[in-house]
Amino acid sequence: MPDTTGKTLNGAISEVITIKDARQKAGATRDLVAAWTAHALPLGRQMPPDRPGRPVRPLLRPPREVPRRRITQSAPGRIALLHAIAHIELNAVDLALDMASRFTAAPLPLDFYHDWLGVADDEARHFLMLSDRLADLDAAYGDLAAHDGLWQAADATKHDLLARLAIAPLVLEARGLDVTPTMIERLQAVGDAETAAALNIIMTDEITHVSVGKRWFDYVCGLDRLDPVSTWHNLVKRYFHGDLKPPFNIAARNAARFSAAFYGPLAVRDDLVASPSRRHDAYR
Repeated sequence: MPDTTGKTLNGAISEVITIKDARQKAGATRDLVAAWTAHALPLGRQMPPDRPGRPVRPLLRPPREVPRRRITQSAPGRIALLHAIAHIELNAVDLALDMASRFTAAPLPLDFYHDWLGVADDEARHFLMLSDRLADLDAAYGDLAAHDGLWQAADATKHDLLARLAIAPLVLEARGLDVTPTMIERLQAVGDAETAAALNIIMTDEITHVSVGKRWFDYVCGLDRLDPVSTWHNLVKRYFHGDLKPPFNIAARNAARFSAAFYGPLAVRDDLVASPSRRHDAYR
């Protein structure tokens, strides 16, 4: 456990965010959360860095130049999938740490920091788990190109807590609830039970993360006496440069207390749940 004597939470988080080595960052995140759980630190006022530390590899490329993630019995497609999800999880570590340190000027209770540090701990655990699975397949994080879309979304919302809550957990992470079950099914179909089990763990944790985002989005709306649904619609239209694409995993979203009243009106089609054949085609 790290020595946090005399440190603020913000200062300790900034030190972790600037770590470049991915595995070291994940490990340091877990150590910091354990230290916080044992003894809460004063929050402090130090702003986190605008850009996190990153290893030399993976190279960051436009999404169209990132390897395609085909789930087949051959290893390359599954390695590309694992690599892409590991990159998402590493970015999610930084996003959760940033959430727990960037907005300390807002009148938020300690539970806010407990929740987002808990999310950071989960994301770090996910990254380490996926890294280990890549190693099982004779691969490593950094072997393939990746894109920078997640941190671009973080940068666009760094000035606005409500915007960050609207986009990071309630658009980006909620999308994981929609696409992960199909990936698990396909992995099981090609005999990759180990990767399927890892994604099932991530899927279960993502429901909690979306629930955390929704709870604090509603809380901050309440502070400002804003209607959560219309506020979310306005923020998504402003900050999310993409489509909300069905089919949605309504059961998982409902488990996260994220109702279709939020995302349904912004969907690119009226059918929220596709037929099995269309659901299969949607992720090719």
